[in-house]
Amino acid sequence: MSDAIPVIDLGAWRAGDAAARQTLAATVDAALRTAGFLVVTGHGVDAGLRTDIRTAARRFFRLPAADKEPYAVTVGERGWLGPGAEANGYAEGTETPPDLKESLSFAADEPTGNAAVDAEWFLPNTWPTEVPELRPLVERYTGAMRALSDLLLEVLAGALGEPADFFTRHTGHPTWGFNINWYPGTEVVGAPLPGQFRIGPHTDFGTVTVLDRQRGKGGLQVFTDADGWTDAPWAPDSFTVNIGDLMARWTGGRWQSGRHRVLPPPADVPAEELMSLVYFYECDPGTRLGGLPDSHAYLREKLTAITVG
Repeated sequence: MSDAIPVIDLGAWRAGDAAARQTLAATVDAALRTAGFLVVTGHGVDAGLRTDIRTAARRFFRLPAADKEPYAVTVGERGWLGPGAEANGYAEGTETPPDLKESLSFAADEPTGNAAVDAEWFLPNTWPTEVPELRPLVERYTGAMRALSDLLLEVLAGALGEPADFFTRHTGHPTWGFNINWYPGTEVVGAPLPGQFRIGPHTDFGTVTVLDRQRGKGGLQVFTDADGWTDAPWAPDSFTVNIGDLMARWTGGRWQSGRHRVLPPPADVPAEELMSLVYFYECDPGTRLGGLPDSHAYLREKLTAITVG
């Protein structure tokens, strides 16, 4: 799996050396044809910021359920996704029990001026008053994630031999989502049901996903035809990056949307607690790509599919 999911140093791309860029581009292209995943270093995002977000979010997740309930929403909205709200396996037609997680969900909130588009995709975020420090942290982080995602799209354009703005010309005012996923132990979620995961098997829906994750036995697994399900590789101070369905379609199927899942709390470490910061990048609303007349009609269809109830 280490060969299928390489470690990419973005510093080499930023340096601008043509030969180094060509080598990196070939590596990216090969990885996205198979697993659809990369491990990215040299990204320049402050590790302390990620730690501070986890600290603040943990304060919220550890609140009594009654205190969190006013923030409860359904998938695709901004707020708290409580236990049983989501089952990602349904996006690919795999019937699973609800995912064993809770999430704080945020999304793009700067209006475009198009009332219909703004009403669906650019609504204000909801910020828990119990943890006021969370808002500036998340806003700083999502700003960094958008810049990093555009850089990744530039790298991906290079991997296809296309101009640097091949993808980013369609991210002038993009939609994005940001989930803080809390994966508590069995003392919170109970014993997993048969076929139940922290996140069920699925592919993401957008262009690129940038994941800051913690190592654990009940962690991320990636599927490839060659190896089946295997634990995703990890490197210090790295992000795990995968492409989603929109990017796979954008490349006419040249690249594979990365199929993955998050294992349930392990039987031998049932109290294991993990938290992931997941940034989902998309494109401008209404972008036509890969035979899709409307990128965001597809996104809405998938968000609806994984909503429990």
